[in-house]
Amino acid sequence: MSALSSTVPALYPCRIAHVRTTPRRYALRHRTYLWLIDPDRPPRLPFPLRALARFDPRDHFTGDRPTIRAGLDAFLAERGIHLGGGKVVMLTHARVLGHVFNPLTLYWCHGPGGEPRCVVAEVHNTYGGRHCYLLHPDEAGGEVRTDKEFYVSPFLPVDGRYRMRLPLPGPRLDLTVHLDREGARTLTATVRGTRRAATVPALLRLALRHPWSTLAVSAAIRVHGVRLYLRGLPVQPRPDHRTTENVR
Repeated sequence: MSALSSTVPALYPCRIAHVRTTPRRYALRHRTYLWLIDPDRPPRLPFPLRALARFDPRDHFTGDRPTIRAGLDAFLAERGIHLGGGKVVMLTHARVLGHVFNPLTLYWCHGPGGEPRCVVAEVHNTYGGRHCYLLHPDEAGGEVRTDKEFYVSPFLPVDGRYRMRLPLPGPRLDLTVHLDREGARTLTATVRGTRRAATVPALLRLALRHPWSTLAVSAAIRVHGVRLYLRGLPVQPRPDHRTTENVR
């Protein structure tokens, strides 16, 4: 547990890249920063700076739990998993200046003895929906496969299979998500970054370098979507209902 405890909180300046290979090749890259935190003890900044990083339980899971950890525990309990108070490490965007958009939030979940139990991948789309995948990566490289169950890109239907590599971040952040459809690689997304201590000076430097960071992420997704549409990619119909969390 001591090794886990030493990892949070931390900041990761990072580069996010998406490479689409079918039906035509298209690549986008975006620089931002992510937080690695303990959702039981989220960072609390000095009052004048709190608008730069807030971790709100309304932004995760069903949005109606008193804390992020309570939302996670409820999600896991519905699937027969109880961590027994074990540690959770969460990689996410913070709410910045009142705005947040988290395409992917990850929770590395451990049992009371520090043993890895599972990873939860919480995906948000630009239509206000969210969906959680319960994953059991292998211990060697944090790799896992799972069926796609949630509408994300307007140019891709809800089919195919993800192959993810999700090792717990350390000095480096190194995540990879592949989407395979019809026997071919359709999309690869990567997140690469380097750990920084979560100090006020470090946060201020990142906030100045990436102002309105989460708004910039959602705006970039929409701009690239318009470019793909203008290049002739057909829009796939999305479900009529708004899914705030996959409770079943």
